[in-house]
Amino acid sequence: MGAPEELKVYQMAFELACRIQEVTKRFPDYERYSLIDQIRRSSRSVCANVMEGYRKRRYPKSFISKLSDAAGENAETALWLDFALKFNYLNSELHKELKSYCEGIGKLLSYMMSNPEKFS
Repeated sequence: MGAPEELKVYQMAFELACRIQEVTKRFPDYERYSLIDQIRRSSRSVCANVMEGYRKRRYPKSFISKLSDAAGENAETALWLDFALKFNYLNSELHKELKSYCEGIGKLLSYMMSNPEKFS
């Protein structure tokens, strides 16, 4: 297994973070230091934790811990997407699309945490 960027979960998380960056440019300015910053930070943190975890893959407990952190940040991202829908910053179609990324990422992270030996 090569670079962490080759992992499907990393690619999905990176794509989601980039999509969120673009989508949040249309959110109201008064959300800049609350919802916008929070959702951008949590979505980017998924990628960062996957990257860091992958570099620690020889140590299963450390690997799983970082993937668990990534899963937590992914869940937080999903929550912020729900707030964005509730406040009408996203339409239901875009919300559903972005949430499906979160669900896919979550499933891949769960698989990786359950099977760390496949990544060492």
